Amino acid sequence: MNIQLSDHFDYKKLFRFVLPSICMMVFTSIYSVVDGFFVSNYVGKTPFASLNLIYPLVQIIASLGFMLGAGGSAIVGKTMGEGDKERANKYFSMLVIATIVIATVSSAVTIPFLRPLSILMGADESMIEHCITYATILLIGMLPFMLQNLFQALMITAQKPHLGFAVTVLAGCTNMFLDWLFMAVFEWGVAGAAIATTISQIVGGIIPLIYFLRPNSSQLRLVKPVFDFRALGQACANGSSEMMSSIS
Repeated sequence: MNIQLSDHFDYKKLFRFVLPSICMMVFTSIYSVVDGFFVSNYVGKTPFASLNLIYPLVQIIASLGFMLGAGGSAIVGKTMGEGDKERANKYFSMLVIATIVIATVSSAVTIPFLRPLSILMGADESMIEHCITYATILLIGMLPFMLQNLFQALMITAQKPHLGFAVTVLAGCTNMFLDWLFMAVFEWGVAGAAIATTISQIVGGIIPLIYFLRPNSSQLRLVKPVFDFRALGQACANGSSEMMSSIS
């Protein structure tokens, strides 16, 4: 039975609706440590330390996707509740376009400065190249990474939490398998870990994008956006707490 946000929720219905999102968060937490497991066991201690040293920098940038997703879902959900589905879709599309622009600009600005940023984070000479390699590949794939973070929240607003969970599981399994393949079998080292993560993020970010680009059974679809910078600012303000949680 399809559950809609406009329904009256008792505890049973609420649990059924939020369970996929809870499982999605748990699964994301589990597969996010897989890179470290394979690097530490198949590549070495120094690359493992390098990965852990530089990853917070990447996560700080990616947290902007959480900010837009969590804050934007409130704006989109409120507009849907007011009965203006057309404007809700325009806000939704604006958030996707804003995420694409922010991800592209952030990566382009950050990549040239990875060496000094690695040193600033505490990397020594034996770690710098590993940091640069890992972060460069992840920043090249920042667009799908940020889209994945965005859609995790907006899938719930679209009343498709089960689809969001399925995409997260698929992305996580992709990451786990490719980590094993690229590091244990192909011996690609830190680059293999980053490539595996990037491919899994492409799965997690592009599948929802394609879904919303096409006619679908959800409440949302990508249309010609309206650039309401006041609404975008409200989305950023609403989602700032989620962004800070991700950074911390």
